[in-house]
Amino acid sequence: MKLYNTLTRSLETFTPLEEGKVKFYHCGPTVYWTQHIGNLRGMTMGDILVRTMRRFGYTVSHVRNYTDVGHLTSDADTGEDKMEKGAKREGLSPDKIAEKYIGIFEGDTRALNLLEPTAKPRPSKLIPEIISMVQTLVDKGFAYVTNFAVYFDVSKFPDYTKLSRQKLEENKPGEGKGEAEDPGKKHFFDFALWILKKGAHANALQTWDSPWGVGFPGWHIECSVMAKKYLGDSIDLHMGGVEHIPIHHTNEIAQSEASNGVPFVRYWLHNEHLVVNQEKMAKSQGTGLSVAEVREKGIDPLALRYFYLTAHYRTRQNFTWEALGGAATALSELRKIVITLKNKAAERNTVSNEKVAKVDEFRKKFDDALENDLNTAAALAVVWEVIKSNISSQDKLDLVLDFDDVLGLKLSEISADETAAVPSHIAALLGKREEFRNGKKFADSDRIRDEILAEGYEVEDTPQGPIVKKKTS
Repeated sequence: MKLYNTLTRSLETFTPLEEGKVKFYHCGPTVYWTQHIGNLRGMTMGDILVRTMRRFGYTVSHVRNYTDVGHLTSDADTGEDKMEKGAKREGLSPDKIAEKYIGIFEGDTRALNLLEPTAKPRPSKLIPEIISMVQTLVDKGFAYVTNFAVYFDVSKFPDYTKLSRQKLEENKPGEGKGEAEDPGKKHFFDFALWILKKGAHANALQTWDSPWGVGFPGWHIECSVMAKKYLGDSIDLHMGGVEHIPIHHTNEIAQSEASNGVPFVRYWLHNEHLVVNQEKMAKSQGTGLSVAEVREKGIDPLALRYFYLTAHYRTRQNFTWEALGGAATALSELRKIVITLKNKAAERNTVSNEKVAKVDEFRKKFDDALENDLNTAAALAVVWEVIKSNISSQDKLDLVLDFDDVLGLKLSEISADETAAVPSHIAALLGKREEFRNGKKFADSDRIRDEILAEGYEVEDTPQGPIVKKKTS
């Protein structure tokens, strides 16, 4: 299998640290607000990676974190803690904000049919481990203490820019002068490992005792600690958005390797952005579209997953409602074909060597697409090739359902006697009900359920999310 490694800027053959096992860390959301569909594209690409590795026989340990403290509004250690920003916005405590938005996020991941990670750690629950790693960095001479924070000294780590390939002296001519709010900071690029409850953060809402004073962890150290605790000092795969290359992932490498004394990650994978009308998707721009908004349009979130699959994870993907509508139409057609195949599947054409070879050829073509740096668009194209081929209905069905173990479109759950899709206004009601449930507004969600029932449909809540069906009696 070939994966594009950002560290080497090349396609490399994947070889795990331990035969048959994969250790995978995926940067998860900062849970202070609803995640937009651009962030969820990245989460879906991580899901495709896990499903692909399992298809090829690996046992995957998948860690996807929730950041619930320490992520400032600037990745470069300035600004307000995003969790505190969310808490002030809604008049709730940071832990209540975290619970609320973890609930919404997990509702969205279920709607997109993302597999559950092996572990979902939160830094607020791992403060002793974070303090221990910071102490190790101080003891080894990689970190120093000022009146306002504990900083990692980038000058002590010669390979600091090996991932980003930046030339620091060209980017910041004033390097070494420190920032005005902390005159004790030695270099501009030094980053905070522990931030004290002083100065700009004198009123911090989430703080803990430490050897250096009351404060809270920096964002970057959190991921290093969570990866170490759940996967070990060295891991196989680390994935995140391209925006994390110059700062967050660069800092993860420095502090992990300085602390642990071994290489941190073998393969760094980065997904490109989902843009809206060729512009960056962002809440501040009013373009941070959510899964709830997709549902309000009467569109099944699995159509969004289908849309994600049509582009390679390393390419920018442009979102428009028209493009999503096209994906919804394609998914609807695919579902109808699967229903037809299930109804015909009892009859299998005479088996011949030629037809067996054709089935094997399709399976190889699908696997080759995945092995070529997770080329989901090419893999999806193989599905349609199978459907248009002259192999038997049973063989077509077997292949399509086999492929869907990776594509994750839940085609195996379609009933053979299903004759029509749920009307768009029912889908919109279901989306509104999920929004209320995720926000723990259960009286409102029950009211929506009654509205759906009055329309002649019933809702069944399953571990994979709600299913709405036509009432049978």
